[in-house]
Amino acid sequence: MPEATKKPKVIRTPAHHAAAAAHAPKEHKAHGKYVEAVGRRKTAVARVRILEGNGKVTVNGKDAKQYFPLARLVADAIAPLTGLKIAGEWDVIVHVSGGGIHAQAGAVRLGVARALVKKNAEWKKLLRVSGFMTRDSRMVERKKYGLKKARRSPQWAKR
Repeated sequence: MPEATKKPKVIRTPAHHAAAAAHAPKEHKAHGKYVEAVGRRKTAVARVRILEGNGKVTVNGKDAKQYFPLARLVADAIAPLTGLKIAGEWDVIVHVSGGGIHAQAGAVRLGVARALVKKNAEWKKLLRVSGFMTRDSRMVERKKYGLKKARRSPQWAKR
């Protein structure tokens, strides 16, 4: 192939758009500007969006009180908002999957805290002191071969 017809190589870096896109608030179709963050706990993953509103919390298309069967799970999920005393000022939209309901509530809590920090960096110190910014890294231990569970060995019989 002649040299004149070859296309020039374009070198792309993975971070060429990341800096500009990270700080610009995204536009939600029905709700206006929002801030999005991800929270994780065990195998649960929560994508959390917060936007200014009147305190409505929606989890997977349902009201939080309808989605989480226990009131303490709802309280745990929105604990960063109540800790900052701004629970009635923000609407929260969550898409959560994986894990059980307790892990999902923990994932939502971390996602809400991270989204609030993206909105206002001054809240990070208060959220950190309250323990809302720490990712709980505990996971289920894997099963080992030759054992019944992760650590439980088969029953030993002398005779």
